[in-house]
Amino acid sequence: MRITVDTDRCVGAGQCVLSAPGVFDQDEDGMVLVLDSRPAPEEHDAAWQAVDLCPAHIITVHQD
Repeated sequence: MRITVDTDRCVGAGQCVLSAPGVFDQDEDGMVLVLDSRPAPEEHDAAWQAVDLCPAHIITVHQD
């Protein structure tokens, strides 16, 4: 799994951080930061939940 985000379209809702705090964070403006673009398998379910909950639909998961 590899995660990318379209930071230009982020609305700062923070659902990604709430769902997967080991994978995502927010910068000082509230915009998404990817902490781990290749999360460990135990983070995969949380990352998928973040994809589902993102209101701007900016998170993409690439299967390796």
